[in-house]
Amino acid sequence: MRTLRTFAPFFLLSLAATLGCKTSTTDPGDDPTPGPGAEACADVAAPVCVVASDKQRISSPDVPAEDTAALVSGNTAFALDVYQHIREKPGNVFYSPYSISTALAMTWAGAKGETETAMAGTMHFDLGQDKLHPAFNWLDHELDSRGQGADGADGGGFRLNVVNALWGQHGYAFEAPFLDTLGLHYGAGMNVVDFVGAPQDAADLINGWVSDKTEGKIEELVPVEAITPETVLILTNAIYFNAAWRIPFETSATEDGQFVTADDTEVTVPLMHASLEMLYAEGDGYKAVAMPYDGSELSMVIVLPEAGTLDAFEASLDAAKVDGIVDAMSEHLVDTTMPKFKFEYTLGLKDTLKAMGMEVAFKSGEADFTGINAGGKPFIQDVLHKAFVGVNEAGTEAAAATAVIVGDESAPQPASLELVNPFLFFIRDNATGSILFVGRVADPSAS
Repeated sequence: MRTLRTFAPFFLLSLAATLGCKTSTTDPGDDPTPGPGAEACADVAAPVCVVASDKQRISSPDVPAEDTAALVSGNTAFALDVYQHIREKPGNVFYSPYSISTALAMTWAGAKGETETAMAGTMHFDLGQDKLHPAFNWLDHELDSRGQGADGADGGGFRLNVVNALWGQHGYAFEAPFLDTLGLHYGAGMNVVDFVGAPQDAADLINGWVSDKTEGKIEELVPVEAITPETVLILTNAIYFNAAWRIPFETSATEDGQFVTADDTEVTVPLMHASLEMLYAEGDGYKAVAMPYDGSELSMVIVLPEAGTLDAFEASLDAAKVDGIVDAMSEHLVDTTMPKFKFEYTLGLKDTLKAMGMEVAFKSGEADFTGINAGGKPFIQDVLHKAFVGVNEAGTEAAAATAVIVGDESAPQPASLELVNPFLFFIRDNATGSILFVGRVADPSAS
């Protein structure tokens, strides 16, 4: 019997291949506080209304196996590319590459020319527009079937929920094919808000939606300061995961022990102990397990580098290495010691994505998102990501959300009118142009 001891920094490489998740197939109208209908969207005083494509989401997409394999391979490559760009920052790390990829895939649906090419290269979108979005839809529906009858870590049922939503500026012209693509393949409706006149209200609506969809674990994804007068669209993806271990740790076996941090400092933490039957591998400089969740459809892959080799191991980490570790696993009874932990992680992706090759998408006047608005000049202002993870004797709770903020400097800018000096006014018939009354206010206090 081999032993896995987690007394040093380790990797949570996947919750079923980069956090397997599902996308809601409900109507966009199920999003919070929908207004009375599309005809009321001209009234920005209404809380929010939904302008959805009339295209129903494809519930049984027919996608070739080679396309689904290419999507998963590309998403995994992107997941590890991001890690290589953020790993040198000290401390804990946790993010959902699936959430990031989904939000940017929706954005990519409106990209053209050099912007489309640059994003595809960075995101490893190796399928064309006609194939990538159906493949995402297929994967979402496939993952939607996971966890039937399984338990959650909190004593409730297994939850694996992923939802998408768009938040668009009132009066901004969005292209119908763009909305159709997101309706057909992502189930995403357009919530009409007023970023210009009521940015705090818009931020509150978006953050309230994210909080609701992540069971309160992700708060304040979009700060109001991130919304500028140029903001016309925010694309959001939210993920929530709650699953029990297939074989839970006994709480009576948990006891305080020493964990050696990345900088060789010893800290005292609660350590869980159990002998667990699960997939195990050990290779050059590492040990690894795949710890299954209830139902045995998802697992947490944990990789423990040899002590003192963390930096070198991280530097060598890519999709091929992860695949090799997983492929090398076989069933073992593993005497396991693992810390309980819980933390949040915030990730601003603008600089990371620019460094990874999609700088043009962030350049005002150069980005080509004419698929979103053919007459405007949309560009990505920022990509924001927040994540939460909690692991204990019962299982795992994880949540994440991504927001892609799109601006357009050619959109109408906010104006200011302070009628505190003499002014003229006319009362006219709009249809005929007939002026019925003319006036001037020189002293509004006079009667």
